[in-house]
Amino acid sequence: MESIYWVLAWACHRKCRHCYEDRFRPYLRDDLEAVVAEAEANVPRVVANLPERMTYRDGGQERVGRIILSGGEALLEATRERVTYRAIAALSARYRDRGGVRIVVQTTGDLLTPAIVRALLDRGVWMISVAGVDDFHVGMEGPERQARFTARLTAMFEAAGMRPSGGQAPVRAWHEEEGPVFSFFGATAEMWIGKLWPRGRAWQNGLSTAGLEDNFCARWSGGLNFLRHGEAGSEVSIEPDGAVYPCCIKTKLPIGSLLEESLIAILDGLAGDPVYQAIDAGAPQRMGLSLGWSEETFVARSHTLTPQGRPYANLCVGCDRFHDEVLAPRIAAARARRQTTA
Repeated sequence: MESIYWVLAWACHRKCRHCYEDRFRPYLRDDLEAVVAEAEANVPRVVANLPERMTYRDGGQERVGRIILSGGEALLEATRERVTYRAIAALSARYRDRGGVRIVVQTTGDLLTPAIVRALLDRGVWMISVAGVDDFHVGMEGPERQARFTARLTAMFEAAGMRPSGGQAPVRAWHEEEGPVFSFFGATAEMWIGKLWPRGRAWQNGLSTAGLEDNFCARWSGGLNFLRHGEAGSEVSIEPDGAVYPCCIKTKLPIGSLLEESLIAILDGLAGDPVYQAIDAGAPQRMGLSLGWSEETFVARSHTLTPQGRPYANLCVGCDRFHDEVLAPRIAAARARRQTTA
């Protein structure tokens, strides 16, 4: 597979107003232990159900894919040893004699120290990707602060023998680069998704300005090509509880659980389903054609009001409503069929 985006744990040291997931936030005492323990227990179970090889075909060549380990904040003291380092070790062991894997650790960057950088590199991490370079992160507002932040981290990375990545997210050029490398990005028009996803606190705070013309499904980290797990362009997202989604944005319901089934079995089980074929083609408005929802119906159901009462329309809204009203029983039936034939 080309890429897997794995949210290891919900715990974060920030509660950013633009975050796409409400569960990414600080946790205290028993609540913190609960989210860390969940992630710790599920790491080996998820790894056991990942593809046998993390390679993919690209123009006739076999290339090594990547697994992005993220959060929350993957480098919190509470999760770093118990979850992130264990996940890195488990992935390295699984793919050492199976074609390899490129492990990326994604972090806001403000917890990085030379010792943590060295610990990551000693464990075989190929890239450290700093995701907090934008005005939405408290303390990072403005180009001057961002420049000082990236300069400090760049010096830290280069002192450890790392090189800057030649690509900017979401450019997929990792097969061209030998590690270890580092990268910076943030929620800006130039560096990431541009208009924020209609999700989580970004939605609650009225920050998404995306319209119907902004088809997140048809972009990298959307659902485009997610079913084609042996080919270039395939990526899925995994949550701490093992739930699998066809996009980082996350559909309203997961397509399966890696605590119960292998990722390839889940994907192959959906390969002939016209609903998921539409997502795979980056055309979510066609999800319901076989189930009584025309494209016109889907687009009409993509209109809503923001929590602030502003008219809003995006295909992600229609996708959510289609899941709620039509797809939930089909997902349950598909899961039952896979378990019967397993």
